[in-house]
Formats: sequence, C-alpha cells, structure tokens
Amino acid sequence: MTDRSDVPSDESGHPPTGMHAGRGALLRWFVSSATLNVPQAASPVAFALLTLSLTGDASGGAALILVMTVAQVLGAVPITRMGRTLPAARYLQILIAIRTLALVLMAMLAVSGIPFAWLFVCAAVAGSVNGAAFGYLRSILNSLTTTSGLPRALGIAATLGEVTFVLSPVIASGLGSISPVFAILALAALGAVPVVLVPHVASVHGEKVQPAKTSVLTPAVALWLLCATVGGAVVAAIEIGAVALALAFGNEPALAIMFTVPLCIASISGGIWVSVFNRSLSRPAVVILLMMMAAGATLAASGLSLATTIAGAVVIGSVIAPLGTYYSLTLDTLVPPEKRAEVFALLRTGNAVGVIFASSVLTAFSITAALGAVAAAMFATALLVAAASLPRR
Repeated sequence: MTDRSDVPSDESGHPPTGMHAGRGALLRWFVSSATLNVPQAASPVAFALLTLSLTGDASGGAALILVMTVAQVLGAVPITRMGRTLPAARYLQILIAIRTLALVLMAMLAVSGIPFAWLFVCAAVAGSVNGAAFGYLRSILNSLTTTSGLPRALGIAATLGEVTFVLSPVIASGLGSISPVFAILALAALGAVPVVLVPHVASVHGEKVQPAKTSVLTPAVALWLLCATVGGAVVAAIEIGAVALALAFGNEPALAIMFTVPLCIASISGGIWVSVFNRSLSRPAVVILLMMMAAGATLAASGLSLATTIAGAVVIGSVIAPLGTYYSLTLDTLVPPEKRAEVFALLRTGNAVGVIFASSVLTAFSITAALGAVAAAMFATALLVAAASLPRR
C-alpha cells in the first residue's frame, strides 16, 4: 500500500481536491504567486511617474509607497482574520479585487483632476490587503503539494518572485513613459491575474473549524518573524540606498543598478538552488546564513571599494531565498492549519516593517551608517537564533 502520510488532508482525512488537480493547479499557483507581487514591485516607479506628471515632483510617489506599506502593516492581521469563514481561494479573490479596484480608481482620479490627497486613500486601500492576500495564497500551497515537495515549490516561487521584482519596474518605466495612468492600469491588470488563476482547493475553511483561542504570536513564531523583519531591512537598505552608494563612489545615479542587479541575480540563483536540492536547512546552517547576510551588509557598509560593496550585495542576495524558504517551512509547523494564513500574512508584514525601518534610518543618517545599523541588527539576530538553538537540559 502506498504511504500517503506526507500528503496534506482536509478535516475528513482525505487528500484535498487540489492534489488531484496535479501539476496544472500548481502551475496556476506559481503564476498567481508571481503576478500577485506585480503592483508592489512596480508601484515605486509607477507612482513616482504619476506624481511627477501631476505635481511636477516625483517625491509624492515615495509618500504613496509609504502610505501603502503602513496600510499593509496595519491591515495584515485584522483583514486576514475577517476571512476565517470563507474558503481561502474565494477570500483571496475578494482581496485582490479590492486592490485592483483601488488602483483603477487611482488612475481614474488622476485623469479627472481630483485633489491629490485622494490618491493616498486609494494607495492605503490597495496596500491594506497585500499582507492578507499573501497569507492566503501561501496557505493554499499546502493543499497543492506534499510536505516533502514544499521546499522545491517555495524555491520556485522565490525565484519567480525575484524575476517579478526585476522586470516589473522596467515594465512600469516603459509604460509610464507613454502614460503614467496607463502604467497604473497595467500593473493593476497584471496584479489581478490570481483572481482568474488561483486554484480552488479543499483546504481548511473557517466554517469548518473553531478559531484557536491562543495567540499566533508565540515566542518561537516571533523569533522567525524577527529574522524576516531584519532580513527585509538589510535587503531594503541595499535596494533603497543603491543611488546613494553609486554617488558615494563617484558614479552617476543611473549606475545604482551595479548593486541592485547583482543582488537580484544572486537571489534568483539562491531560489534555483533551493528548487534543485528541495531540502530544508538545518538550524546551524540557518545561523551561518544569517551571519553571511550580516557579513554582506558589513562589506557594503565598509566602503572599502566598489568591488567589496558589490560583493556584499551578492552575499546578501545569495541567502535571501534559502532563508525565506526556511522561515516559511518552519512557521508552517508552528501554528495550527486555521492560523496559517495569519502567520504568513505576518511574515510578509515583517518584511514590510523591515523596509520601513531601513527607509527611516536612510532618511535620518548616511548610507554607511544605515548599512552598519542593519548589519549590527542582523548579527544580533543571528546570535539570538544561535542561543535559541542550543540544546536544553
């Protein structure tokens, strides 16, 4: 008899219907995962071009991004909990539809000449559902693959996600040069693809379970959310501070790609590595990778040379996917099924908090000081994980 102990099941003990959909359903999930991130990846460029055309100042785009990110942080948990009584895929479709309508309304308001302040409302609505949408999409994956296949699936998703974050700004820039409003509509349309493609599976539904009384934020969960937050800050410090790094070495601002492109290529390579080997990391390996990320940030902060700074970016990028996959797999085992969407929403929110932290430090201090700060934070986090991994008597 075939052993099916590693196949996820619904409450009746039977494999979910999504498993019978085979590779087609999993492929649709991958496409949904990649396109879900398009608005977030393209919005910095698209919003900057939109505000430049409306006000003559591109800085309004950064303000819209800040509003969108803060709304994501504030809305992640409450909006996720609102969907407990609905099937995961159905609620995900509702969330993405809300985001799409908010972005379309933003484009229409920009054309109609409505006061600029209303664009912040649209950005807040669009951002508020991002964390919850990611949480529900990630929870659906458990019903589409076996436990042993999760690392490979997450590695593929991480690779596609990095490709999305590389290509989306380029697409937004090209379309925005034709019409900023058209760029907003295009990213809204691409971001709405999961509404059509997301697989409907017989995963755990809110109407079939009693919500857990305990908080999802246990010390073990908090540890990995902290790692995700600090890691997000390290990556954001490189990406947001790329222009400042280019200027620091006497180069044109456009040569900021010398740091962002190697980071993205290294991250894609890390995702491919996870997909090929299809293994979860050991705890000592996780500590080593956290130390590597801290060392990469230290190299970038040192300012010794252009080569060492690029090398630091490559080191940081190479560990993003393995660490992100480990966080996701570990959190999967630390919460009950009905809490998975919430904890994955918190995981995405942790990255957003890291971006806010990095942006704040970069605004207040120099790029060197900012990179030094996130490097110190990552070293401290790695030591905390190492201490938590010590055997107890």
